Amino acid sequence: MSKLIVFCVLVFSCGAFGGTKMDWPFDQARNVMAVTTHQVIDKKLPILMVAHYEDDHSWAFTCGTTNKSEDLMLVSMGNIVNLDASLKEISDLPPGWSATRKSINDKWVREKDE
Repeated sequence: MSKLIVFCVLVFSCGAFGGTKMDWPFDQARNVMAVTTHQVIDKKLPILMVAHYEDDHSWAFTCGTTNKSEDLMLVSMGNIVNLDASLKEISDLPPGWSATRKSINDKWVREKDE
């Protein structure tokens, strides 16, 4: 847990990771935290599931291999997009929608959450 706190402090203190607002397509800033998993960050598994939550407009970027709370972690939006630039393809995903793909070579399939 202390590694996560240190990581979050470092990421948050780095600001918006350079660039301009015009080249950032998401509705949340680059330094806003998003949910992902240790499998995505530590094991380098591909991001195959994305959720854009309706209640607070937050985002989750996961591999789809786990739903255990102990596997979740927070990273900045900028860091997650740096891991996989193809996420920009779904940056217009409305709040309350999810997107999935079978592999990093497949197209995103969008679906309204129920």
